Amino acid sequence: MVKGFFKVPKAVNEPVKGYAPGSAERAAVLAAYKQLWNAPVEVPLYIGAEEIKTGKTSEMHPPHDHQHKLGVYHNAEKKHVEQAIAVALEARKRWAALPWEERASIFLKAADLIAGPYRARMNAATMIAQSKTVHQAEIDSACELIDFLRFNVAFMADIYAEQPASSEGVWNRVEYRPLEGFVYAVTPFNFTAISGNLPASAALMGNVVIWKPSASQVFAANMLMQVFKEAGLPDGVINFVNGDAAMITDTLLASPHFAGIHFTGSTHVFQDIWKKIGNNIHTYRTYPRIVGETGGKDFIIAHPSAHAQEVATAITRGAFEYQGQKCSAASRVYLPKSKAQEILDLVKKDVLSFKMGSPEDLSNFITAVIHEASFDKLAKYIDQAKKDADAEVFVGGGYDKSKGYFVEPTVIVTTNPKYTTMETELFGPVVTVYVYEDDKWSETLRLVDETSVYALTGGVFSQDRYALSEALRVLENAAGNFYVNDKPTGAVVGQQPFGGARASGTNDKAGSAQNLLRWVSPRLIKETFVPPVDYRYAFLSE
Repeated sequence: MVKGFFKVPKAVNEPVKGYAPGSAERAAVLAAYKQLWNAPVEVPLYIGAEEIKTGKTSEMHPPHDHQHKLGVYHNAEKKHVEQAIAVALEARKRWAALPWEERASIFLKAADLIAGPYRARMNAATMIAQSKTVHQAEIDSACELIDFLRFNVAFMADIYAEQPASSEGVWNRVEYRPLEGFVYAVTPFNFTAISGNLPASAALMGNVVIWKPSASQVFAANMLMQVFKEAGLPDGVINFVNGDAAMITDTLLASPHFAGIHFTGSTHVFQDIWKKIGNNIHTYRTYPRIVGETGGKDFIIAHPSAHAQEVATAITRGAFEYQGQKCSAASRVYLPKSKAQEILDLVKKDVLSFKMGSPEDLSNFITAVIHEASFDKLAKYIDQAKKDADAEVFVGGGYDKSKGYFVEPTVIVTTNPKYTTMETELFGPVVTVYVYEDDKWSETLRLVDETSVYALTGGVFSQDRYALSEALRVLENAAGNFYVNDKPTGAVVGQQPFGGARASGTNDKAGSAQNLLRWVSPRLIKETFVPPVDYRYAFLSE
């Protein structure tokens, strides 16, 4: 029973460590990298209190050295998924009834564990299994994940504090109940922070979760489960299953207790899941919450008044950090003819200065793409651009998978604004540039809006305020996160709530109270202190 109006600790963004030569954090992460690299792991299913080893295993390999074996993870059979449903529903009885401040304490402790004793190991795991540089790992698996956990607690407190007005003789109050059933969390390979946040945010609000991480992210996801357990998360609240994605999804969506999905991944997979939910709608006890963040074909457009160096740096960072494997990565660029060559030459200078290789070498800016299928897809599009008359590879274009899945950062310049790589999501270090006539600014804005089915992120560069205002108006629906004179990546929890619309998802804004509201079902309670005893209203009086 609550015995106070509790105020949670103020949420502030976790400072990003620099990993400069000679720093303590640099030594710690390299030591953790070496230890994890040389200690193969066996990842079980986590269902309730059990760690289940099915014997049906898949191997884990780092993308930058695909012959090195990191260990194995066990794959679930249908019976294990059904077991997870039963265990989650049983755990819900106590978890949903637990006072909110007790739930808050668990996830605040998890944040402190990641900020402290787990920081180097969490970053090293992400560097190894997802081929992230130390900086990309730090802003993801440390800082962003810590921010999600801490800010979500603060957002939860704000939600609970939001109460309706009461009139004379009446007390109105709202309680924010967890959903009736379980939530299915499906998480991607590219961000450990997202992998932790999708199950944790739903669980924080009192829900029980069945979590399927990406097969390419199991190595770090396993460590997240260890953090949650050490933080005191009760057994059965978050259940961790790996295996055949279609089988797991079909089994969970067939349950009448399916109450929602928290998804980040590919657009077509999310659309297929939505269709299955619709087909099963008569099965469910409640209408499921469908929350998803999917693809992007994110843009940068520069006005003739833009500063060339600023635009070039935005392209270099926005397109090539983490090998372009961010749903927010810049992948199509529109440059004015008067500035295009200067900007392209600056980008080329940057690209030629990149070092590429293992993330263990902290001087590398580029590492490998996630797996062979991604490598082959990117190579196909690069080769096609080399052949097509309406495209040219301006810089980059090389690739090699003999040791790791390495693709050179590549800039394609096209004379066709609807060229395939201007429209197709590639999810790699490839950016395509279209050069427009300076006096075609307004027409080009409309082109940006109409070219892609996605609407996740975008950025505009201009020193002309009228041009900026026009861009903000014309591109109103083209990006859920819109950047003025900045690259379209790097959203910070609590500052830039993240999500997009159109084919990019439901725009429920991870890192905000809007997202947490999807995981509760409000109940209004009206209490009348002195109820009436006569049905007659005043207008009936004689």
